[in-house]
Amino acid sequence: MRRKIPNTWTLMAFEAAARHQSFTKAASELALTQSAVCRQVAGLEEFLGVQLFLRSKRGVVLTEAGLTYSRQVAVRLNSVERDTLEMMARRGQGGSLEIAVVPSFATRWLLPRLASFQRDYPDITVNLATRTRAFLFNDTEFDAAIHCGKSAWPGVSAHDLLPENLVAVCSPALIAPSTYLRPEQVQKYPLLQQSTRPYAWREWFGSLGLSVEHDMTGCRYELFSMLSQAAIHGMGIALIPPFLIEDELKAGLLTVAVPHAFLSGNSYQLLCPEARSESAALKQFREWLLLQAASYRESHLIST
Repeated sequence: MRRKIPNTWTLMAFEAAARHQSFTKAASELALTQSAVCRQVAGLEEFLGVQLFLRSKRGVVLTEAGLTYSRQVAVRLNSVERDTLEMMARRGQGGSLEIAVVPSFATRWLLPRLASFQRDYPDITVNLATRTRAFLFNDTEFDAAIHCGKSAWPGVSAHDLLPENLVAVCSPALIAPSTYLRPEQVQKYPLLQQSTRPYAWREWFGSLGLSVEHDMTGCRYELFSMLSQAAIHGMGIALIPPFLIEDELKAGLLTVAVPHAFLSGNSYQLLCPEARSESAALKQFREWLLLQAASYRESHLIST
Protein backbone atom coordinates (compact mmCIF):
# COMPACT_ATOMS: atom_id res chain seq x y z
CA MET A 1 0.00 0.00 0.00
CA ARG A 2 1.38 3.39 -0.98
CA ARG A 3 1.79 5.69 2.00
CA LYS A 4 0.26 9.16 2.10
CA ILE A 5 3.52 10.93 2.89
CA PRO A 6 4.82 14.09 1.15
CA ASN A 7 8.44 14.00 0.01
CA THR A 8 11.14 15.22 2.38
CA TRP A 9 12.07 18.34 0.41
CA THR A 10 8.45 19.47 0.46
CA LEU A 11 8.23 19.02 4.23
CA MET A 12 11.56 20.80 4.77
CA ALA A 13 10.41 23.75 2.64
CA PHE A 14 7.12 23.97 4.51
CA GLU A 15 8.77 23.67 7.95
CA ALA A 16 11.29 26.41 7.15
CA ALA A 17 8.59 28.70 5.71
CA ALA A 18 6.40 28.10 8.77
CA ARG A 19 9.27 28.74 11.19
CA HIS A 20 10.29 32.00 9.49
CA GLN A 21 6.75 33.01 8.45
CA SER A 22 8.46 33.89 5.19
CA PHE A 23 9.00 32.13 1.86
CA THR A 24 12.00 34.38 1.16
CA LYS A 25 13.82 33.50 4.39
CA ALA A 26 13.01 29.83 3.92
CA ALA A 27 14.47 29.95 0.41
CA SER A 28 17.66 31.57 1.70
CA GLU A 29 18.07 28.93 4.43
CA LEU A 30 17.56 26.04 2.01
CA ALA A 31 19.55 27.56 -0.87
CA LEU A 32 16.47 27.56 -3.10
CA THR A 33 14.64 30.26 -4.99
CA GLN A 34 11.56 31.84 -3.48
CA SER A 35 9.46 30.51 -6.34
CA ALA A 36 10.71 26.97 -5.60
CA VAL A 37 9.57 27.25 -1.99
CA CYS A 38 6.22 28.65 -3.13
CA ARG A 39 5.75 25.68 -5.47
CA GLN A 40 6.66 23.18 -2.75
CA VAL A 41 4.21 24.71 -0.27
CA ALA A 42 1.45 25.02 -2.87
CA GLY A 43 1.99 21.39 -3.85
CA LEU A 44 1.74 20.35 -0.19
CA GLU A 45 -1.51 22.28 0.23
CA GLU A 46 -2.91 20.56 -2.85
CA PHE A 47 -1.75 17.16 -1.55
CA LEU A 48 -3.40 17.76 1.83
CA GLY A 49 -6.45 19.56 0.55
CA VAL A 50 -5.86 22.13 3.30
CA GLN A 51 -4.73 25.75 3.16
CA LEU A 52 -1.60 26.16 5.27
CA PHE A 53 -0.80 29.84 4.68
CA LEU A 54 -2.79 33.03 4.19
CA ARG A 55 -1.08 35.07 1.49
CA SER A 56 -1.22 38.84 1.12
CA LYS A 57 0.91 41.66 -0.28
CA ARG A 58 2.51 42.00 3.14
CA GLY A 59 3.65 38.37 3.27
CA VAL A 60 2.36 35.05 4.52
CA VAL A 61 0.78 33.95 7.80
CA LEU A 62 0.09 30.41 8.94
CA THR A 63 -3.51 29.29 9.20
CA GLU A 64 -4.56 27.47 12.34
CA ALA A 65 -4.27 24.17 10.45
CA GLY A 66 -0.86 25.23 9.14
CA LEU A 67 0.38 26.05 12.63
CA THR A 68 -0.71 22.65 13.97
CA TYR A 69 0.81 20.76 11.05
CA SER A 70 4.06 22.72 11.17
CA ARG A 71 4.61 21.76 14.81
CA GLN A 72 3.99 18.10 14.02
CA VAL A 73 6.28 18.16 10.97
CA ALA A 74 9.07 19.91 12.91
CA VAL A 75 9.06 17.18 15.56
CA ARG A 76 9.33 14.44 12.91
CA LEU A 77 12.06 16.17 10.95
CA ASN A 78 14.07 16.80 14.11
CA SER A 79 13.71 13.13 15.04
CA VAL A 80 14.90 11.96 11.62
CA GLU A 81 17.86 14.36 11.72
CA ARG A 82 18.82 13.23 15.21
CA ASP A 83 18.69 9.55 14.25
CA THR A 84 20.65 10.22 11.06
CA LEU A 85 23.42 12.11 12.86
CA GLU A 86 23.63 9.38 15.49
CA MET A 87 23.92 6.68 12.81
CA MET A 88 26.63 8.67 11.03
CA ALA A 89 28.56 9.23 14.25
CA ARG A 90 28.45 5.56 15.21
CA ARG A 91 28.91 4.23 11.66
CA GLY A 92 26.18 1.69 12.27
CA GLN A 93 27.81 0.27 15.40
CA GLY A 94 26.17 -0.13 18.80
CA GLY A 95 22.75 1.42 19.10
CA SER A 96 20.52 3.64 21.18
CA LEU A 97 17.80 2.97 23.70
CA GLU A 98 14.77 5.12 24.45
CA ILE A 99 13.77 4.51 28.06
CA ALA A 100 10.69 5.94 29.77
CA VAL A 101 11.26 6.35 33.50
CA VAL A 102 9.51 7.86 36.50
CA PRO A 103 11.29 11.17 37.26
CA SER A 104 12.44 10.80 40.87
CA PHE A 105 13.85 7.31 40.29
CA ALA A 106 15.70 8.60 37.23
CA THR A 107 17.36 11.56 38.93
CA ARG A 108 18.03 10.09 42.38
CA TRP A 109 18.88 6.43 41.68
CA LEU A 110 19.42 5.65 37.99
CA LEU A 111 21.44 8.61 36.71
CA PRO A 112 24.14 8.42 39.43
CA ARG A 113 24.81 4.84 38.23
CA LEU A 114 24.39 5.30 34.49
CA ALA A 115 27.96 6.48 33.96
CA SER A 116 29.17 2.96 34.72
CA PHE A 117 26.95 1.60 31.95
CA GLN A 118 28.39 4.11 29.51
CA ARG A 119 31.92 3.07 30.47
CA ASP A 120 31.09 -0.62 29.95
CA TYR A 121 29.06 -0.11 26.77
CA PRO A 122 30.34 3.03 25.03
CA ASP A 123 28.57 2.12 21.77
CA ILE A 124 25.11 2.22 23.35
CA THR A 125 23.37 5.54 23.93
CA VAL A 126 20.68 5.57 26.63
CA ASN A 127 18.10 8.34 26.25
CA LEU A 128 15.73 8.96 29.15
CA ALA A 129 12.31 10.58 29.06
CA THR A 130 10.00 10.95 32.03
CA ARG A 131 6.60 9.29 32.21
CA THR A 132 4.56 9.13 35.42
CA ARG A 133 1.60 7.18 34.04
CA ALA A 134 1.17 3.86 32.26
CA PHE A 135 1.12 3.92 28.44
CA LEU A 136 1.04 1.61 25.42
CA PHE A 137 4.42 0.89 23.88
CA ASN A 138 2.88 0.64 20.41
CA ASP A 139 2.01 4.34 20.60
CA THR A 140 5.59 5.41 21.40
CA GLU A 141 9.20 4.95 20.34
CA PHE A 142 10.23 3.63 23.76
CA ASP A 143 12.28 0.44 23.95
CA ALA A 144 11.55 -0.10 27.65
CA ALA A 145 10.19 1.63 30.73
CA ILE A 146 11.01 1.87 34.41
CA HIS A 147 7.75 2.21 36.27
CA CYS A 148 6.45 1.73 39.79
CA GLY A 149 3.37 -0.40 40.22
CA LYS A 150 1.80 -3.62 41.44
CA SER A 151 1.36 -5.51 38.18
CA ALA A 152 2.97 -5.88 34.78
CA TRP A 153 1.57 -4.23 31.68
CA PRO A 154 0.01 -6.29 28.89
CA GLY A 155 2.50 -7.61 26.35
CA VAL A 156 5.62 -6.86 28.40
CA SER A 157 8.04 -8.77 30.60
CA ALA A 158 8.51 -7.23 34.05
CA HIS A 159 11.78 -7.38 36.00
CA ASP A 160 11.66 -6.28 39.65
CA LEU A 161 14.31 -3.76 40.68
CA LEU A 162 13.44 -2.31 44.10
CA PRO A 163 10.36 -2.59 46.32
CA GLU A 164 8.67 0.63 47.36
CA ASN A 165 9.10 0.95 51.12
CA LEU A 166 7.56 4.19 52.35
CA VAL A 167 8.95 5.93 55.42
CA ALA A 168 7.45 8.98 57.15
CA VAL A 169 9.97 11.83 56.99
CA CYS A 170 9.94 15.53 57.78
CA SER A 171 12.15 18.49 58.55
CA PRO A 172 14.03 18.11 61.86
CA ALA A 173 12.61 21.49 62.80
CA LEU A 174 9.09 20.07 62.75
CA ILE A 175 9.54 17.64 65.63
CA ALA A 176 11.58 17.54 68.82
CA PRO A 177 15.30 16.98 68.15
CA SER A 178 16.57 13.38 68.12
CA THR A 179 13.15 11.93 68.91
CA TYR A 180 10.59 9.86 67.04
CA LEU A 181 6.89 10.47 66.94
CA ARG A 182 4.46 7.82 68.05
CA PRO A 183 2.37 6.69 65.06
CA GLU A 184 -0.81 8.20 66.51
CA GLN A 185 0.93 11.59 66.83
CA VAL A 186 1.54 11.82 63.08
CA GLN A 187 -2.10 12.69 62.40
CA LYS A 188 -1.64 15.98 64.27
CA TYR A 189 0.74 17.23 61.56
CA PRO A 190 -0.03 18.21 57.96
CA LEU A 191 0.09 15.08 55.79
CA LEU A 192 1.78 15.67 52.46
CA GLN A 193 0.05 13.62 49.78
CA GLN A 194 1.30 12.18 46.50
CA SER A 195 -1.31 12.41 43.75
CA THR A 196 -0.35 9.10 42.12
CA ARG A 197 -0.70 7.28 45.46
CA PRO A 198 -3.86 8.77 47.02
CA TYR A 199 -4.27 5.98 49.59
CA ALA A 200 -0.66 5.88 50.78
CA TRP A 201 -1.29 7.45 54.17
CA ARG A 202 -4.43 5.37 54.75
CA GLU A 203 -2.46 2.20 54.05
CA TRP A 204 0.45 3.39 56.20
CA PHE A 205 -1.82 4.08 59.19
CA GLY A 206 -3.67 0.81 58.54
CA SER A 207 -0.42 -1.16 58.66
CA LEU A 208 -0.05 0.14 62.22
CA GLY A 209 -3.63 -0.69 63.18
CA LEU A 210 -4.77 2.93 63.08
CA SER A 211 -7.72 4.58 61.37
CA VAL A 212 -7.40 8.32 60.72
CA GLU A 213 -10.32 10.38 59.46
CA HIS A 214 -8.31 12.96 57.48
CA ASP A 215 -5.70 10.57 56.05
CA MET A 216 -6.40 11.73 52.45
CA THR A 217 -6.33 15.47 53.10
CA GLY A 218 -3.34 17.74 52.57
CA CYS A 219 -1.35 19.30 49.77
CA ARG A 220 -0.93 16.96 46.79
CA TYR A 221 2.24 16.61 44.72
CA GLU A 222 2.89 14.35 41.76
CA LEU A 223 6.58 13.56 42.32
CA PHE A 224 8.58 12.31 45.29
CA SER A 225 11.09 15.08 44.58
CA MET A 226 8.30 17.60 45.19
CA LEU A 227 7.27 15.84 48.38
CA SER A 228 10.82 15.87 49.70
CA GLN A 229 11.20 19.60 49.06
CA ALA A 230 7.89 20.34 50.77
CA ALA A 231 8.96 18.25 53.75
CA ILE A 232 12.39 19.91 53.90
CA HIS A 233 10.69 23.30 54.16
CA GLY A 234 8.55 22.20 57.10
CA MET A 235 5.26 21.94 55.25
CA GLY A 236 4.37 18.58 56.76
CA ILE A 237 5.25 14.88 56.92
CA ALA A 238 5.74 12.88 53.74
CA LEU A 239 5.90 9.19 52.86
CA ILE A 240 8.98 8.61 50.67
CA PRO A 241 11.19 5.61 49.86
CA PRO A 242 14.53 6.16 51.66
CA PHE A 243 16.61 5.35 48.57
CA LEU A 244 15.22 8.49 46.90
CA ILE A 245 16.30 10.80 49.72
CA GLU A 246 19.59 9.32 50.93
CA ASP A 247 21.47 12.61 50.49
CA GLU A 248 18.82 14.61 52.36
CA LEU A 249 18.81 12.15 55.26
CA LYS A 250 22.62 12.17 55.50
CA ALA A 251 22.74 15.97 55.36
CA GLY A 252 20.11 16.29 58.10
CA LEU A 253 17.68 18.11 55.85
CA LEU A 254 15.15 15.37 56.51
CA THR A 255 14.70 13.04 59.43
CA VAL A 256 12.65 9.89 59.94
CA ALA A 257 9.57 10.82 61.95
CA VAL A 258 8.47 7.23 62.72
CA PRO A 259 10.83 4.24 62.37
CA HIS A 260 8.34 2.16 60.40
CA ALA A 261 9.06 1.14 56.79
CA PHE A 262 5.81 0.29 55.06
CA LEU A 263 5.94 -1.94 51.98
CA SER A 264 3.29 -0.47 49.73
CA GLY A 265 3.07 -3.49 47.45
CA ASN A 266 4.41 -1.43 44.56
CA SER A 267 7.73 -2.31 42.98
CA TYR A 268 10.03 -0.39 40.68
CA GLN A 269 10.23 -2.55 37.57
CA LEU A 270 11.98 -2.61 34.24
CA LEU A 271 9.30 -3.27 31.62
CA CYS A 272 10.42 -4.64 28.26
CA PRO A 273 7.89 -5.08 25.44
CA GLU A 274 7.94 -8.58 23.96
CA ALA A 275 8.26 -7.16 20.45
CA ARG A 276 11.69 -5.73 21.30
CA SER A 277 12.98 -8.60 23.42
CA GLU A 278 15.63 -9.54 20.84
CA SER A 279 17.36 -6.16 20.92
CA ALA A 280 21.01 -6.75 21.84
CA ALA A 281 21.32 -3.24 23.33
CA LEU A 282 18.23 -3.76 25.49
CA LYS A 283 19.50 -7.14 26.70
CA GLN A 284 22.79 -5.57 27.81
CA PHE A 285 21.01 -2.69 29.55
CA ARG A 286 18.61 -5.09 31.29
CA GLU A 287 21.43 -7.31 32.56
CA TRP A 288 23.39 -4.30 33.82
CA LEU A 289 20.36 -2.74 35.52
CA LEU A 290 19.33 -5.97 37.25
CA LEU A 291 22.86 -6.37 38.62
CA GLN A 292 22.83 -2.78 39.89
CA ALA A 293 19.51 -3.33 41.63
CA ALA A 294 20.61 -6.67 43.14
CA SER A 295 23.80 -5.08 44.46
CA TYR A 296 21.84 -2.22 46.02
CA ARG A 297 19.33 -4.56 47.65
CA GLU A 298 22.14 -6.69 49.09
CA SER A 299 24.10 -3.73 50.47
CA HIS A 300 20.98 -2.21 52.03
CA LEU A 301 19.46 -5.52 53.22
CA ILE A 302 16.34 -5.03 51.11
CA SER A 303 14.26 -8.08 50.20
CA THR A 304 11.97 -8.17 47.16
